Amino acid sequence: MKRSRTIDIFLLISVGVLIRFGLFKLLGEEINTFTRLFGTVSILVVGALVLKGCAEVIEETTDILSRRTKLAGGFLQSIGTAFPDMAIGIVAALVSLQLRHTDYALAVSFAIIAAATTFGSNIYNIAHAAWCIFRQNLANNLNRDVLMFPPFVKGGTVRPLKNHIAKPTSKEIDTSIDILNALTIITAIVAISMVLFGKVASPPEGMAGDLYQLIRPVGFVVFFLSALVVFYFRKTQRAITSDEERVHEKMYYSGKSNLLISSHLILSGVSILLAAESMVHAVQVFCEITNLPTVVAGVFAGLIGCLGEMLVVHNYSISPKGRIADAIVGVGMDNIVTTIGASIVAIMGGIFLGGNALILIFVIILALNTSLIWQISRLKNFL
Repeated sequence: MKRSRTIDIFLLISVGVLIRFGLFKLLGEEINTFTRLFGTVSILVVGALVLKGCAEVIEETTDILSRRTKLAGGFLQSIGTAFPDMAIGIVAALVSLQLRHTDYALAVSFAIIAAATTFGSNIYNIAHAAWCIFRQNLANNLNRDVLMFPPFVKGGTVRPLKNHIAKPTSKEIDTSIDILNALTIITAIVAISMVLFGKVASPPEGMAGDLYQLIRPVGFVVFFLSALVVFYFRKTQRAITSDEERVHEKMYYSGKSNLLISSHLILSGVSILLAAESMVHAVQVFCEITNLPTVVAGVFAGLIGCLGEMLVVHNYSISPKGRIADAIVGVGMDNIVTTIGASIVAIMGGIFLGGNALILIFVIILALNTSLIWQISRLKNFL
């Protein structure tokens, strides 16, 4: 018999509390370096497990809520899975603001972590989604199952689209492309505005190269545009088939109330927040101990933050239920929601990037957006 999700939620909350109020104490400056390193690694590993567990809850709850509320599964999925990125970025920004008048250099370091987390996480999401759709297209083209990854990596099997229970519609594919186009435009606006209006006249002492900030007025513009995109594409574009209904009936949340389902989704977000706050500090401490550039630590934090979305997209791609349409709409929505988080951080005054990091992060995002749109366009040939 399948274990109750209520137990899973209780365990996730408990582990989140353990991380935040237990392992977090191992990061103190008065602690020796070996113990701090042990605490850092422990927080990152255990925190990643919390994010993985929350992703499973988010995947199942958004499936049921989408069916009941007629909101797009990708929209609901993005609200849950983008929360880690936003939480890590916003927490880093709050820490940055707290340090602004006492340790400006460290404040900028946390602000760079905030930017690299929120924008850098989009790189992993889109790259992984492009790979998943590429493998789906390959399975469709060969008309047989293909492995998601090489045999020595346990990544599951991708089935041809004709064997999926939930098949995407042309409207859903068009919606995903529209969202990714919007993401490309908004990302370009952010990058251009940082270069034109955000150059910092006096970067912290010891920081090589130029430093750029996403200024508050642009933050408001990006917030408005991103929120408009999310609102416009919030509705589902497909009807639930009888085969999908039978799958839903076997799910844990099938007979549960909307209140219970929503509370589990919210508690998953709380678990993520508890883990994320400690993970931000762990990343900064790891950077300090190993002398890694701050932006590298931030991009690594972005990988942690977007792990939930990557797992959901991955599971939808290899699942016999087939919800690949929700996956590709969700990854675009997730990155739009993450951009909302970045705009909130900018409004707070907590986003900075160095010149090289700014160029690399945004060029990679734009290139991967194009690759994902290319793969999704090819997917339409098999509908």
